[in-house]
Amino acid sequence: MSKKKHKKSNPHSAPKTKQPTPSKTISPVVWGVGAIVVVLILVVAAVVMTQKPTATSNPQTTDPAATATPAADTYNPPALEEGVTYTADIEVKDFGTITVELDPSAAPVTCANFVELAQSGFYDGLTFHRIIDNFMIQGGDPNGDGTGGSEHEIVGEFSSNGYDNPISHTRGTISMARSNDPNSASSQFFIVREDSPHLDGDYAGFGTVTKGMDVVDAICDQTESEGILPAEEQPVITSITIHTDK
Repeated sequence: MSKKKHKKSNPHSAPKTKQPTPSKTISPVVWGVGAIVVVLILVVAAVVMTQKPTATSNPQTTDPAATATPAADTYNPPALEEGVTYTADIEVKDFGTITVELDPSAAPVTCANFVELAQSGFYDGLTFHRIIDNFMIQGGDPNGDGTGGSEHEIVGEFSSNGYDNPISHTRGTISMARSNDPNSASSQFFIVREDSPHLDGDYAGFGTVTKGMDVVDAICDQTESEGILPAEEQPVITSITIHTDK
């Protein structure tokens, strides 16, 4: 609101007497024009009040799962068959087999990407390059140092990225590793050894170990280093074989 400017009085002079304003007689023509203007204003106001407001989305009430869309530059692998159970046998040289049941209902793109890579032989001969004893084992990097991946990146299917993924990172959960970019997961995955709920909502869990957690434990317990391992200490993934109940 603008402030009215007050004329400063001069203390050395007497205030001037304000002359009365002479009254003006308003002609009938002016009254008629004024009445027409008032009627037009009322008509316009009535039209505006009866119009429906334009629909707008409310960012505080919009369901993020309903509006989530993959980033334009992410890869969409062929969808898995509905109603089919997919399991993966992860063979680890000198340690044994980790069997994982995938959950396409929670992370369909993530599961489809993992299945496609496994069936193509991408993981054969790669390693678990990063191991943290009371946390997880991470593998699937062709560079063996945490910097590599496949030629594709996929959308991050987790709640902070707008996707409803109910999987919690409890012992035995398999999930996708990524960089700070939520849509940067590619081929690297990790298996949680200890419950890690702090990861929920920020990483795409896509299955659960149903057999072979003793192998995960053995890898953690028998590894001399922790974190990014020297190449000679990295447990080798002999193969990942996909099975279905079809």
